[in-house]
Amino acid sequence: MIVCFDIGGSAIKTATATSPADMRMLGRRPTPLDDFDAFVAALAGAIDEAQAPAGAPVAISITGVVDPADGVIKCANIPAVDGLRLADMLSRRLERPVRIANDADCFALAEAGMGAGRGHSIVFGAILGTGVGGGLVIDGRLVTGAGGFAGEWGHGPVAATRAGNPPVDIPRLPCGCGLAGCVDTIGGARGMERLHKHLHARELMSHEIVTAWDAGDAAATRTVEVQVDLLAGPLALVANVVGADIIPVGGGLANSARFVAVLDEAVRARILRKAATPLVVPGTCRNEPGLIGAALLGFSGTAT
Repeated sequence: MIVCFDIGGSAIKTATATSPADMRMLGRRPTPLDDFDAFVAALAGAIDEAQAPAGAPVAISITGVVDPADGVIKCANIPAVDGLRLADMLSRRLERPVRIANDADCFALAEAGMGAGRGHSIVFGAILGTGVGGGLVIDGRLVTGAGGFAGEWGHGPVAATRAGNPPVDIPRLPCGCGLAGCVDTIGGARGMERLHKHLHARELMSHEIVTAWDAGDAAATRTVEVQVDLLAGPLALVANVVGADIIPVGGGLANSARFVAVLDEAVRARILRKAATPLVVPGTCRNEPGLIGAALLGFSGTAT
């Protein structure tokens, strides 16, 4: 048995797994944000409730990035664990082996092992949620890379400053990573909202924009067209660089199959290889991909 956790800034979700395909969901509890002892106690309580045998391994999907060289996590959303060698510390406190990976990496693992990427050699999981993230799985193995940042296509000052047809000027927006003009600033749900306000001087939530787009609203259609143009180039570059067989998409914008289909068409028009079938597709692990990815992490070999 492996005890699996999906830990975000608001909640800790728990499951047990006897295999990646055999999981039992166990509910959720609030994430202690500022007290490490309380954080450990929350995990220990969940393990006790799961009636996990002594020494049963723990696998964790978590917001934040773990440096594979030293195990130090950078996790702004949960200050209690930020800057710690979290896996080592939890292993000592919980008295069991602990493996930890970024939540976007766990999404990619889930899609590669149990979802839309199953049977494909190179799977790039793209997150279009609140922001933009991603993970890379090659031949079933998670690739984390130097610093643990492999797959983070949302950062780097590469967002275009003109997009759409006819073209419109796009400001180089400041990013939470400290740079400006990152894909994260114009991709995902918050990016869609920023673009809509920039283009139309009106504030709408991303789901409202998508609903209006589906209904044929001209302003929403323009916003989506500009955002897809901005996203397609960087994502096509990722596809060329890693040689992705398939790119499952997760996050809130993936709830719109139409949005993903339009993005797929734009990306395939920009990549070097000719793809007759969809490359960018909605992820199919819609129910708890973080826990599924954590289970696969726990049962898999070492990431590279």
